[in-house]
Amino acid sequence: MAAITNLLKGILEWIYTIIANYGWSIVVFTLLIKLLLIPLDIKNRKGMRKMAKIQPELNKLQKKYANDKQKLQQKQSELMRKERYSPMAGCLPLLIQMPILFAMFGAMRAIANEQIVHQVFTFLTGETPVYEGWLWVKNIWAADSLFASVAPDVNAIRAITNDVWQQIYQTLSSEQVQLIVQNISAHVEDFNAAGLDFSSAQTLKELMPSMVLTLQQMPTYIAQTAAMPGWGNMNFFLFTVSVFQQYNGYLILPITAGLSQVLMTKVTPGATGAAPSTLTTEQAGTSQQAPGMGGFMKYFFPLFSVYITLTSNAGFALYWVVSNLLATAMNILITRYYDQKEKLEAAAKGEVQTQ
Repeated sequence: MAAITNLLKGILEWIYTIIANYGWSIVVFTLLIKLLLIPLDIKNRKGMRKMAKIQPELNKLQKKYANDKQKLQQKQSELMRKERYSPMAGCLPLLIQMPILFAMFGAMRAIANEQIVHQVFTFLTGETPVYEGWLWVKNIWAADSLFASVAPDVNAIRAITNDVWQQIYQTLSSEQVQLIVQNISAHVEDFNAAGLDFSSAQTLKELMPSMVLTLQQMPTYIAQTAAMPGWGNMNFFLFTVSVFQQYNGYLILPITAGLSQVLMTKVTPGATGAAPSTLTTEQAGTSQQAPGMGGFMKYFFPLFSVYITLTSNAGFALYWVVSNLLATAMNILITRYYDQKEKLEAAAKGEVQTQ
């Protein structure tokens, strides 16, 4: 998984060298991934349609051999071989796309961590960082939310590993290092920089509490993490939220993620247990095998999409939304293609029979 993550990170950064904006680079990257997966999507849709057609026969076998599981399995296997259908055909695209999704999350987090460390060091010099924005999002590496400040969150800062701090520290100039040391000394009692090797990962780890304490006292950081009057530290059962004066977004990506997930399940046959509109009445009636599970998934996936994009940086949320929209468009186009193809085949058979 680490190799895939590093590969995707490298590709995304290469696209960034051309486009010079991470938001649009993510859009282009997502489009390339979807284009590469088109053959698998077509194969998946073909398999799902074939499964819908043989489902009535499978149901008949289930009724006929309800008391003989071994015979039922044998007959079902024979039917699938006859129809040249493999259950794995529908799983293959998912098995390939899920690792890509997790690796993309890791790649986004890796780039976000590097950018956050850059921003922290900039704050510690007394300056205000220049954020990488995209449309309405001010900082692509923070959540698209009224409840997220444009500046990096302290909890996110503490979660970054030492090797990242060391890697970014090595890019700083001697003037920047001097300013950082001066500011830490001014805000942390009994701090002595003499003899400290700031380029050491272990030293940076030990300095983390001092850096966070200094960061929280820097005027530039305070200005960008101040909550709106009356909207700070609002308690909602198990969590606390604040609406920031310098908020990072308008919740557009999380809301779009949920809506696009709903739309995608509606145009994907069998995605929620509902019968697709292209099936016959008999096929539609027999395709609803698990209405309870389908109903659960119908609500789970949109809510999960909102949650994961709300708690992730806007870069990953953008990837999620664009991926959903492209998948929906491809599902519609592939369905129309096979519908038209089947109509032409049916018309051709009708002409042959009338001759």
